[in-house]
Amino acid sequence: MTAEAEALLQRADAGDRRALSRCITWIEVRHAGIGEALGAVRRTAGPGAPHVLGVTGPPGAGKSTFVDGLIRAARARGERVAVVAVDPSSPFSGGAILGDRIRLEDHTADDGVFVRSLSSRGHLGGLSGATAEVVDLFDRVGFDTVIIETVGVGQSELGVMEVADTVVVVLTPESGDAVQAMKAGLLEIADVFVVNKADRPGAARLARELERSVALAELPWAPPVLVAVATERRGVDEVVAAAAEHLAWSANAGLPMWKRRRADAAVRLALDLVAEAARSAAHDKLVADGLEQEVRDGVLSPREAALRLT
Repeated sequence: MTAEAEALLQRADAGDRRALSRCITWIEVRHAGIGEALGAVRRTAGPGAPHVLGVTGPPGAGKSTFVDGLIRAARARGERVAVVAVDPSSPFSGGAILGDRIRLEDHTADDGVFVRSLSSRGHLGGLSGATAEVVDLFDRVGFDTVIIETVGVGQSELGVMEVADTVVVVLTPESGDAVQAMKAGLLEIADVFVVNKADRPGAARLARELERSVALAELPWAPPVLVAVATERRGVDEVVAAAAEHLAWSANAGLPMWKRRRADAAVRLALDLVAEAARSAAHDKLVADGLEQEVRDGVLSPREAALRLT
């Protein structure tokens, strides 16, 4: 199995996009051998090469439109770009709905852009459980910029900050109430704030609120608060410049924080893999021992079934 995975990875290294897609599928389904073959390829000495950008924010903030702008800016610099669009899961198949890939269809004919949707499958942290390893894969095959777009953001959804070098939190004037409810979490996550749809009423007020919150927090890195209208591609260049400034800071004064985030990501991935394996084994046992049907029939309570499995 490992030899087969190694051969597939080598084809992906050589630029075979179909092999790259298949590698990602294997990562998603935890195919035997792919994790071992991939190994610990993500750079650990410092950030960059590629610059991994996380783009997150509440639904309807215009994240996909903003990602489109970031892709265009990177391609204008001659960079190869990979996008991980973490979609909500279908409640029936568990697969990605693929909404983000539809919205980025303008780049489908560009060989310098690779877009892949991953299903969140209800995974906490706003990311698919496979996201970290997919980013490792993009790192290995030599993309210059990797963009992760998450399904949303909230107090429990901090996973993106562990995987990305720079996290861009996209909000809209209508997000004002959400900022009050999630402010502590947002300040922990964001390296750059963007008030998108800034042509709408309330944008300036929200930007001021964010600036005050950043100033009061006295963070090691004070996230800049920028305004943009992504549909008109206004403000994207300023965000790109701010992300580059954050990357430079992360490689110097912010290196200890960057290393701590990478370490947290490694621990999270280890625990996720253990949890997935344990859940799969428990399900197999539930079926094999006939407990599943007893739970379905109400003969056995879920708690009693869990006790028998442990």
